[in-house]
Amino acid sequence: MLKKQQKTNEIWIPHRADPYVYRHGDGMYYFMATVPEYDRIIIRGGRSLEALKDAEEIVIWTRHEKGNMGAHIWAPELHYLDGKWYIYFAAGDAEDRWKIRPYVLRCKGGDPLHDPWEEMGMMQCADEDEFSFRAFSLDGTVFENKGQYYYVWAEKVGVGKMISNLYIARMESPVKLATVQVLLCTPDYEWERRGFWVNEGPAVMKQGGRIFVTYSASDTGPNYCMGMLSIDEKADMLDPRMWSKRRVPVLVTDEEKGIYGPGHNSFTVDEDGDWVVVFHARTGKDIQGDPLDDPNRHAMLRNIVWGTDGEPGFIL
Repeated sequence: MLKKQQKTNEIWIPHRADPYVYRHGDGMYYFMATVPEYDRIIIRGGRSLEALKDAEEIVIWTRHEKGNMGAHIWAPELHYLDGKWYIYFAAGDAEDRWKIRPYVLRCKGGDPLHDPWEEMGMMQCADEDEFSFRAFSLDGTVFENKGQYYYVWAEKVGVGKMISNLYIARMESPVKLATVQVLLCTPDYEWERRGFWVNEGPAVMKQGGRIFVTYSASDTGPNYCMGMLSIDEKADMLDPRMWSKRRVPVLVTDEEKGIYGPGHNSFTVDEDGDWVVVFHARTGKDIQGDPLDDPNRHAMLRNIVWGTDGEPGFIL
């Protein structure tokens, strides 16, 4: 079981970035993440969070040699929608690795670990949407509220040094959006603009009648950090005025503890039903070359501390 007090700098699963943990209704845990080679999608399964640490890692899909889905295989997430398993992930083209777009896989059976997966193509926008997925788009996640599914993702806009914003839309099906994109948030603050102007990696948690969306900001080195949005579950998810954005980050580098650039998280609950935040971080400050070429982003996890105001707290 997850310890309530983790050791400082404790690595849960090494060299796995953008960690995603899903707990199914039968109690089974599944773990996915970006691998340093950016060339495949992996999954682990276990009956506890602790079991995932040393569970067999299964390769369920590998990149194409040519064309789309041929490079930069990033941030896979496992979701169970309408009685079927889906994986949402981002990928570039083999000939243009920065042509990043969101793609979908669907499991042909009921066992996401061992049954075959089929490609469903790129995530589709609504018929009247002239903007979504036309440019660098990634980090799609799905959440349900009041019987409706919503898709949240990051997409770059602008010219020159482009800006990565978060968008939201209601889903028509697991592979298509029903509504035109709505701007959820943009990098407003200095801590979201270090190196690059970035909001990306959304993760959703529902608790106490509220929906919390954390996201990552700034470049992927020590500047990387987590911000947070929240909304009442009874509000209109597609009205950006209903969302509140924290003016300060909720998780940042802690040099004293030797944890640098915490971000791109997911949420789950431990075996006691307590909320856990799963994120990646580095254990060293110095990075040679492009941070994306450095494999030393490791999956870590911590219990969430809840305040009397119902707000989650994140402690390294």
